[in-house]
Amino acid sequence: MLHRTKQLRSALAGVSVALLLSACVQPWQAVPPGADASALTARLGPPREIYDLPDGGKRLMWPTQPLGEVTTAADVDSSGKIVNVRQVLDENEFYKAQIGVWTKKDVLVNFGRPVETSYFPLMKREVWTYRYMEANIWYMMYSFYFDDQGIVRLTQKTPDPLHDPDRRNMF
Repeated sequence: MLHRTKQLRSALAGVSVALLLSACVQPWQAVPPGADASALTARLGPPREIYDLPDGGKRLMWPTQPLGEVTTAADVDSSGKIVNVRQVLDENEFYKAQIGVWTKKDVLVNFGRPVETSYFPLMKREVWTYRYMEANIWYMMYSFYFDDQGIVRLTQKTPDPLHDPDRRNMF
């Protein structure tokens, strides 16, 4: 009887872990590379942003901004097949931006439209800002500072005031 109880507990633990892991799977993760892009649009709806890629493909985006921290991006080849799908509002994605090389177009194609834009006249910098979750724990803002030629000159990350209880009443 003791052996049977251990087997039952072990089986229940395995089922519990599987259920927890399946609950963490995002809808876009169920669509594999090589699938037709229509499989992804069937799950997520029509993309809100579409950008041309240099190889003739397209980048399809499903942002949750202005209040969300996720933008799902799918790269699709010229035949309409999915190359990859990922969440692009992520510190590892942001760190790919090359200061002095990337332009506004590069930032737009890689991250979509920003949640806010501003201009600092003394610095002579236009700033595009995106909400994101760092390490799935901290609500953050990531900003790109562009010079007058539209080249990234500086990046910055700061806590998101929307989720800071001490600063909520300031806005």
